[in-house]
Amino acid sequence: MSALTTLFRDAGRPLLMPYAVGGYPDPESCLAIVRAYSKAGAGIVEMGIPFSDPLADGPVIQAASQVALRHGVKPAHVLDLAAQIAGEGVPVVLLSYLNTILAFGAERFFDRCRSAGVLGVVVPDLPVEEADGLQKTAKDRAVDVILLAAPTSTEARLARIAGAASGFIYCVSTTGVTGARASLRYDLPEFVARVRRHSDLPLAVGFGVSTAEQAASVASYADGVIIGSALIDLVQKSQDLDSALARLGVYLDEIGAAMAGTAPREL
Repeated sequence: MSALTTLFRDAGRPLLMPYAVGGYPDPESCLAIVRAYSKAGAGIVEMGIPFSDPLADGPVIQAASQVALRHGVKPAHVLDLAAQIAGEGVPVVLLSYLNTILAFGAERFFDRCRSAGVLGVVVPDLPVEEADGLQKTAKDRAVDVILLAAPTSTEARLARIAGAASGFIYCVSTTGVTGARASLRYDLPEFVARVRRHSDLPLAVGFGVSTAEQAASVASYADGVIIGSALIDLVQKSQDLDSALARLGVYLDEIGAAMAGTAPREL
């Protein structure tokens, strides 16, 4: 069992998993934002490596990525941030598109992940059919490559994803790109139950979760609740960093309180 899977199992409750774009709005501010996530009770922080063509991301995260790229943020800078955060006791998972990993060099990238204390890497554009080589490179360095499952996946595909997955499975709440949504799919609990029939790994839900009510609902049947665009939108609309940190704290406290009302669950 990997360290990431063990983290979920030992928690005994669904984990709040806030997302940050690495280096946004600048590296020092990003570090303060992630510390605010931790202070608000984040179980795992997910940090994205800015990419020029993030196909799975909606306009909010795309805009933040562009800001970070214009400021010269590179994968090595995000890995340095991850090392600092992990060194402060905050579990870290990265999100990286495949081209970024290949351009960096897969062995070198996962060597850096291991030395930084990164537990896993979500690769949203990595199909399960092409995952074996990258997964072996990562597993040899005690890092999980996180695979995604979508509501449109057939049972056969879910079984294949489950058979290849490690760490946890990222359950995409809807088709399309990331972004806050007024409501989630009515059949999302059924989708997560479908995935769970194929795997005993933890299941985290992301894409679209933005309100305390939605987070509490997802926490009632999933093992992790990933929130990204809503958080980055708060930062973008804040006058300054201090205002952003205050607003993030209030928002995440509301999310955490809502999730705390869900029953503990054994994995």
